[in-house]
Amino acid sequence: MINIRTATSEEMAKIIPWLKAFSRLNEKFYRWSGGRLMGKLNGHDVCLVTMTGARTGARRTIPLMHVPYRDGVILVGSQGGAPRSPVWVNNLIAQPDIEVQYKSKKMRLRARRASAEEKAAVWPVCCEHYPDYELYQQRTERDIPVFICEPR
Repeated sequence: MINIRTATSEEMAKIIPWLKAFSRLNEKFYRWSGGRLMGKLNGHDVCLVTMTGARTGARRTIPLMHVPYRDGVILVGSQGGAPRSPVWVNNLIAQPDIEVQYKSKKMRLRARRASAEEKAAVWPVCCEHYPDYELYQQRTERDIPVFICEPR
């Protein structure tokens, strides 16, 4: 197994503008095709998450990998094991009401950060769904946040 190092904060600053542009394009194709186009990343399903910006109050939609869970989803703020959590983590903490589109199914959910006990219980489920999450946790010193998103 190859252990690829995570990007530094400086490298991430250079990558993020490209990721934002790709995310906007991904969202358009996903919506247009009901998730048939650009609905997978590394062979794993992606959903569209619409949330409210913590600072701006603006509505934003981003494609994210997710773990189906009960009547909702789990979102993992791994960012590939980067030194910092993705910006969307702050949005979910400040404004937990979100909309998730998985293929053509739309859900109105409320996100909450999993407690340490809850994370311990759902982390194996997350890693079973996407094994690289464990690698990402090994790459970083931060505790990767996990959000349980349930129907409102």
